[in-house]
Amino acid sequence: MRLAYLFPGQGSQRPGLLHELPKCEAVEEILEEASDLLNESVYNFHSEEMLGSTKAVQIALLTSGVAAYKAFEIDGNKPDFVAGHSVGAFGAAVAAGVLEFKDALKLVELRGGLMEQAYPEGYGMGVVLGLEAHRLQSIITKFMDEKQPVFMSNQNAPDQLTISGTLQGVQNILDEVQKHGARCTSMLKVSTPSHCPLLSSVSNELTEALHKISLSKPVVPFVGNRRARLLFHPDDIRQDLADSVSTAVQWHDASTVLYENGVRLFIEMPPGNVLTRLANRAFPDAKVLSVTENGFDDCLYILEKNRRKK
Repeated sequence: MRLAYLFPGQGSQRPGLLHELPKCEAVEEILEEASDLLNESVYNFHSEEMLGSTKAVQIALLTSGVAAYKAFEIDGNKPDFVAGHSVGAFGAAVAAGVLEFKDALKLVELRGGLMEQAYPEGYGMGVVLGLEAHRLQSIITKFMDEKQPVFMSNQNAPDQLTISGTLQGVQNILDEVQKHGARCTSMLKVSTPSHCPLLSSVSNELTEALHKISLSKPVVPFVGNRRARLLFHPDDIRQDLADSVSTAVQWHDASTVLYENGVRLFIEMPPGNVLTRLANRAFPDAKVLSVTENGFDDCLYILEKNRRKK
């Protein structure tokens, strides 16, 4: 079975997430490197209080994902493909050999800080289940108040979509879609209007920062967020990393690209199992594991069995 590592995005965080990582030298090295680069203990970023900060969440998620990847790598397990949802794309870029961890951490710290500064309060995201994209877009177009802007953002599954904008605007649309056939709606644990044009200024500054960093050609194929395509050139990955914060994440299409390229074993890096649930639903004949849910040792066992078959 071809193997893909999936790196989760914001919303997967939970207090103490860095304590849940496997205990090994490779993990400790990443945690120490992160602390050195941040000039403070990386453990300061995963407390319940700190996870109210977009910047802290994204630093903790990147560190967790890369640390787990390194733990698998040290045992000789290399994926055939990598993909990351939203900020998870930076962890995927490290696993693909495109970015050094130190550069990814610097970029993610900047990204989270810029997102907080752009909209410090009054903005967020919501999720809509049970409507297709064209139907949700028509409702947004018809019922959105221009003073309370709302945009369709991530497409996680054909009928699992997110919207971004002002908190009042998002709530208004969530209320409206329930009258028009939505199965379920909820606000997300996100304090910024991610993946919509409101964050264009963040994309612009990230573009400038990324042009100051050397990106390498991927040694593992990398699937982008913005257009859900395999990206092989550093310039294309640079653009995807910068632009995805202000454009919708086409996650369902991205994971479908993996499946169409022969992936039948998906392993989600910690924390959480959001991407695991989506892949299980989309590809019932594939084997899908979450490090958080299934445990590192069980994932390692499956990887080693798969490697022997190859």
